[in-house]
Amino acid sequence: MHLDRMLGTGPLVLALVRYAGSPACDAALRSYRAHLQPELPRLGAHLVAVSPQASQRLAAVKHREELGYLVASDPRHVLIDALNIGFGHPGADVVLGTGRSVLPFASVVVVDRAGVVRFAEVRAGWSGPIPPGRVIDTVRCLTNPSTY
Repeated sequence: MHLDRMLGTGPLVLALVRYAGSPACDAALRSYRAHLQPELPRLGAHLVAVSPQASQRLAAVKHREELGYLVASDPRHVLIDALNIGFGHPGADVVLGTGRSVLPFASVVVVDRAGVVRFAEVRAGWSGPIPPGRVIDTVRCLTNPSTY
């Protein structure tokens, strides 16, 4: 997946999740489906869920949860490392299916068309999905700055 191609057509909202099958992550993916996925395309933005889990394991959650947005694998932690939002978790390599044990903190990042991070919320715990209101407000400001 080439994120720069997506940025050519609008802002990018990256929702980082640990792995498919995690109750907290599956709940976050459903929340983003219900709250972000309907609104972001209207604003010209793209929603992408990113996990370090192997892509074939992520495909199951995309279909099971009927996610209408992209779900991408970052098995080498390129994005997680670039954003410095990962932590080592012994045994995660088994569930991830990648031979690595790095998981992301619960995070949502909004990137403008120039590739500049304009919003980031990173949480150490997975007590619930990151509320969508601030994400949507940030994207609205990026796509229609005259409204703010």
